Amino acid sequence: MLNPAELKNLSATAEKLTVEQLHELYDTLPAVECESMIGDWKGSCFNTGHTGEGKLSALGWAGKSFRSANDVMPIMSLNENGELVENPIMGTASLRKVEFRGVATATMVYDQHPIFDHFKKVDEQTVLGVMDAKGDAFPLYFLLVKA
Repeated sequence: MLNPAELKNLSATAEKLTVEQLHELYDTLPAVECESMIGDWKGSCFNTGHTGEGKLSALGWAGKSFRSANDVMPIMSLNENGELVENPIMGTASLRKVEFRGVATATMVYDQHPIFDHFKKVDEQTVLGVMDAKGDAFPLYFLLVKA
């Protein structure tokens, strides 16, 4: 089984992981409170073969920004100075506690799309995210680290 300490290294490599491996780890992690998500986060995807990985890369996805429960930017990109900036392509989102895989945890709910991003705590600065989108064959896993 994967352990939380390995996550940061694995999200930065091309090593392919199975969704089952990530589900297993996700299920062992504690839930996240919505308040702890407030702030800017840098993000990276895990290589599972999900089609969204390439789409996020093409968008220049580099993280998320949670200003409040009702003011979330799901797509942040890097500018020429390496700073996170808003990318409005996917619109806005809200932050709510939603049950996923049997546990209620902080979840980003897209305002214009049938997509939920659920979060579990890895450590004080890191969360494991899983994007559950209507119509996808399997979810997309990603890592967020406080910016």
